[in-house]
Amino acid sequence: MDRFDVAVIGTGPAGLEAAITAKVRNKSVLLLGSTKGSDKVLAGHEIKNYLGLPNISGVSLQESFASHLVACGLSVTEDRVNLILDMGGYFAIQGHKESYEATCVILATGVSAAKIFPGEKEFLGRGVSYCATCDAAFYRGKQAIVVGFSKEDESEAVFLSEVAAKVTYVALYECTLKSRDGFEVLSGVEPVSIEQEGLGMVFKCHDRDLVADGIFVLRESMEPERLVPGLDIADGAVVVDRQMCTNIPGLFAAGDITGAPFQYIKAAGEGNVAALSAVKYMWGLKEEKNV
Repeated sequence: MDRFDVAVIGTGPAGLEAAITAKVRNKSVLLLGSTKGSDKVLAGHEIKNYLGLPNISGVSLQESFASHLVACGLSVTEDRVNLILDMGGYFAIQGHKESYEATCVILATGVSAAKIFPGEKEFLGRGVSYCATCDAAFYRGKQAIVVGFSKEDESEAVFLSEVAAKVTYVALYECTLKSRDGFEVLSGVEPVSIEQEGLGMVFKCHDRDLVADGIFVLRESMEPERLVPGLDIADGAVVVDRQMCTNIPGLFAAGDITGAPFQYIKAAGEGNVAALSAVKYMWGLKEEKNV
């Protein structure tokens, strides 16, 4: 497996600036996230305080970001990260599609407004999972519930149905998938909580209880403390210093994930600092080897 110098998680202003800065400093860069960029940026009607670009729309700003990536020879690897582990000297990154390795990681995933279901956190790893493709092998011949939030989640549910005895796909969006043998599609369901019953799991809804061996919640983004074990969090934000260093050596964070103010230009600035700090960190590792 190729090991990148820097892995950047997130394709908003912080992540893109971090990737560009690391690339300019001649580092190999893995940029993980959505190819469409940031939904928050795209939703911006008129942005008035981005230096040099007065009264620009979010769509136009995102187009400028994309052009800058292309000019630097960078591309986005579209994958959602499920887990980041500090392996001592490098990081192992588990995506929904593949696994990756990098010497440094820059977290720039932003913040998610989605609230977790009661019981979701308590049963994570004990009947609740965030990656159907990662854990599909454990459900061969079993029953599973997959909770999807967008059309992009459908492929994971379909893949799991090829292994499991039955998959119930709960679509929390307007879904056009059709039920078939071993694959039930439910729409318009109002989730309440996740509970454990004997050796099985229950996805409780307002009008019904769904029972299976396990539940997959395909969230687009995860809380940082679940994404990176041992990461320091305060008031819901990743704790960083002025160099965007976290408490884990080689792991940096930038943008909305580090807390307010939630501004595009602040996020981009932090992405720049995080990348420079990553470059400095790698130089330190090189110096240690030469001693």
